[in-house]
Amino acid sequence: MSLPLVPLMAGLAVPAVLGTWTAIRTRTITRTYPPEGRFVATRAGRLHLVERGSGTPVLFLHGASGNARVWEPALGNRLDGLGRALLVDRPGHGFSERRAGRAGGRLGHQGDAMIDVLDALGEQRAVVVAHSWAGALACRMALDHPDRVAGLVLIAPATHPWPGGVHWYYRLAAMPVIGPLFAWTVVLPAGEAWMARSVQGVFAPQAVDPDYAHAAAIPLVLRPPQFIANAVDCVLLHEEVTAQAPRYPSIRCPVTVISGTSDSVVWTHLHSQGLARDIAQTRLILLDDVGHGPHHAAPDLVVEAIGAMAGTASVPPAVPA
Repeated sequence: MSLPLVPLMAGLAVPAVLGTWTAIRTRTITRTYPPEGRFVATRAGRLHLVERGSGTPVLFLHGASGNARVWEPALGNRLDGLGRALLVDRPGHGFSERRAGRAGGRLGHQGDAMIDVLDALGEQRAVVVAHSWAGALACRMALDHPDRVAGLVLIAPATHPWPGGVHWYYRLAAMPVIGPLFAWTVVLPAGEAWMARSVQGVFAPQAVDPDYAHAAAIPLVLRPPQFIANAVDCVLLHEEVTAQAPRYPSIRCPVTVISGTSDSVVWTHLHSQGLARDIAQTRLILLDDVGHGPHHAAPDLVVEAIGAMAGTASVPPAVPA
């Protein structure tokens, strides 16, 4: 074998080994965190849904890198007292399908898919609870389907255009050709190595339970298709909120926003305070020295806010005279 072929073959072997390892780990992660609910047909594909309790429907929308289980470590059994809690894997996340390709990251598309979920369940209106990225999605639902959204409870929401962009690895993973290669070789081993530090950074200055990533099934997002979907969501968000933010004053349902003053992931002064400025009826709750996880730092307060919104929603809307 000539010497120039040695580095060439080594260069080809490394991606092959990493791809094989990623495929094996992907299957292991899927078996470790199997779906716990049922599947509902929507325009985005079959979406995975977990239901808790009964009564007023409350739709829970997870943020970036999440899935339906992320609410459990923070709210736990409190979910059972919040009406008919509907915990959904957004399109392309957890165990939900994503049939629209890149268009699946558009807020309007995901919002329409959530309405399909309510239709499949026979629910006319729901309170929508959303964290982080999904704050923009919840607002889009209220804008496009005002008769279907009884109220919004937004936790550290991302809702407005911000200076700068997103992490380089999201931009890379969202690219054609290069993105799948990156997701099938580098993402999973690097993601598992950095997961603990990454989770801590998200919730700082609050400490995070060492078991959080496992309890919330966070490794699910490291599987290549899910990581790419998550990356596309994040890359498209700036464009999406830039287009929809001017419409926020037209939202008419009650809105509660709960955010921390020390959130270094989604800037409270820009997003949460921006919503309070743009939507007149917003109730803004700011928690001192709390980061990106108000529902972890103050779960009872968050549950009280959701319960109050659901209680209001259970009263039929007044019929205009």
